[in-house]
Amino acid sequence: MDRIEAMSMLIEVADTGSLSAAARALNIPVTTLSRKISDLEAALGAKLLVRSTRRIDLTDAGIGYLAAARRIIEQVEEAEREAAGEFTVPKGRLVVTAPIQFGQLHVLPVVTDFLARFPQIDIRLLLQDRNLQLVEEHIDMAVRIGHLPDSSMIATAVGSVRMVVCASPRLIEAQGMPQSPQELSRFPAITIETPLSQSAWQFRDPGDRSLLTLSPPPRLSVTTVEAALRAATRDAGVIRLFHYQVADAVKTGDLKIILEDYEIDPVPVQLIHASRGQMPIKMRSFLDFAVPRLRAVFPIGT
Repeated sequence: MDRIEAMSMLIEVADTGSLSAAARALNIPVTTLSRKISDLEAALGAKLLVRSTRRIDLTDAGIGYLAAARRIIEQVEEAEREAAGEFTVPKGRLVVTAPIQFGQLHVLPVVTDFLARFPQIDIRLLLQDRNLQLVEEHIDMAVRIGHLPDSSMIATAVGSVRMVVCASPRLIEAQGMPQSPQELSRFPAITIETPLSQSAWQFRDPGDRSLLTLSPPPRLSVTTVEAALRAATRDAGVIRLFHYQVADAVKTGDLKIILEDYEIDPVPVQLIHASRGQMPIKMRSFLDFAVPRLRAVFPIGT
């Protein structure tokens, strides 16, 4: 029995949740997959899976063995990459994730320039406004905006970004320029519903530096940044977004930043990756290439 092959099959079953889905992914018959798993269980003398008509569950022994199998497969793949020269010549595939608008504006240009520099590297760029799990979803690097929770991830600082409140000049003319966050109560508000959005708006008093939190009831709630921006430029309400998201609208005069004296401290922007042993040169090359370029076009406090 090929133990490494059986481990890989077990991992695929656990990741897909069924024998049939794993068999399709591996392009083998279900009967072959089932027999390989049964042979592995017989060799171990332990039941790894509980099979039912609708789903596959791991036993307690299966949970522990799966974790060990993942580590072993990762070590084997790392040894293969090193033998193939991936640790000496930048080659292979990189998976990078970033928030949608930030990725389009700032990460994509870096990625295309990187591909031109390193022809033996391919990149899959996942632009999503939610924090994907790097290890579980097989992602090499992620751009994260905001304070990171304590974790085993390795972070490299890129810069920071202001969180600003904006309104159209016509709305400000109609309602008057607010002098404090409390005066936003007379303005209609636009909020965004995404996995990373926050309903509370935070401000910092310029005098005693105390934190003020408001939760304005939305007159309009949307699901994308683009929709919020369009609505704000059409006088529908005030919005609170990152500075880079409103920069073009502010530059053209369609929006105006208000309550600048009450802004909270800029939010950090970081490139993160999972902790591991020797970093493959494809990841080190991307890190060394991307960080100075992102810092150049995205200086602290923008």
